[in-house]
Amino acid sequence: MPSQAVLRWFASFAPHPIAVSWRERLRACLGALLGIAAMGASVHWLLGPEAVVPFLIAPMGASAVLLFGVPASPLAQPWSFVGGNLVAATLGVLSAMWIGNPIVASAVALSAAIGVMFALRCIHPPSGAVALTAVLGGPAIHALGLRFVIEPVALQSVVLLAAAIIYHTITGHRYPHVSRPAAQTTPGVAGVTRADLEAIVRGRGEMLAVAADDLESVVHEAQLLAYARSFSELTCGGIMSRDAVSVSADMSAAAAWRLLERHHIKALPVVDETKRVVGIVTRTDFVGRTAFGLRLTGPRKRWSLKRNAREAYRVDDLMTPNVRTVDLNLPVAELIPVFAHYGHHHLPVVDNARRLIGMITQTDLIGGLHRQTQTRQLKIA
Repeated sequence: MPSQAVLRWFASFAPHPIAVSWRERLRACLGALLGIAAMGASVHWLLGPEAVVPFLIAPMGASAVLLFGVPASPLAQPWSFVGGNLVAATLGVLSAMWIGNPIVASAVALSAAIGVMFALRCIHPPSGAVALTAVLGGPAIHALGLRFVIEPVALQSVVLLAAAIIYHTITGHRYPHVSRPAAQTTPGVAGVTRADLEAIVRGRGEMLAVAADDLESVVHEAQLLAYARSFSELTCGGIMSRDAVSVSADMSAAAAWRLLERHHIKALPVVDETKRVVGIVTRTDFVGRTAFGLRLTGPRKRWSLKRNAREAYRVDDLMTPNVRTVDLNLPVAELIPVFAHYGHHHLPVVDNARRLIGMITQTDLIGGLHRQTQTRQLKIA
């Protein structure tokens, strides 16, 4: 009978579950389809149908998997993508020129590309295929010489990158995935900081395919979820702000803005005559809305409405309808994913009839958990 260690070793080959929603999977597939199609069509249009340069090279397919499938990975960022491809293409062409044996040339090109990509911090796995394409691509590729670096590789990389940036922007995804400076982060619930995570990563001595701020975010969310689970009896009604300021849909935009300023809040739930929530208006809805007569004024750079727009525009011109709400009796543990995964910073709290009874923010959540902890500690003492 095989030992348990051998069985565990074989079991390690089984694929792990992918915790990616079907919507995100379809978004990645559609992005790759549009990105590759746009890249091929653009290169065909720029170079003309008679060009000897290939309109598509195979490594770009692997790059598309990263750019559209895992855009948050450090391996998929613009510098890694473009820099890695240019480095690999250059070293591949030079190896093919200087080394007659294609097997030796391939090995040298690939190993040199990895070394230089590490040095320049532009590791991009599909770039290894770019280096091999330069060596093994055949007479048509060899005839291009160093031109291979510019026309097929650089051109296709830039076009595919532009397609990825545009697509992610349109579909509401953050790309490029810019890391926050460590100084801007705050300690987690259990005191784990960005510096702690970076020290652990450095101590491992190997590259991880996850950005430091993503790792920090996952750890912080896990801490909050575990923290909230220990207070399963705590509900949204116990931590919400009950004195929620609301507005009606027909209120003027100027009056709504004055309420935001007066109460120093960032959002106003919009209610009907029965206090049912029908939308929400935030400071972001005002910013940049030149069509609504908005301008930046004053030494403190506050947004205000032009005089001629005060009566013309109403809250329903700016508000977001079909706003997400949470129930009064919803356990706090179920509130964590809503804040963590959907980008919400403030949520209206409603009763069974969807009538507004309060507002809850991330600050309310943290404060409620902290107060509950202090209460427990006092009981224990």
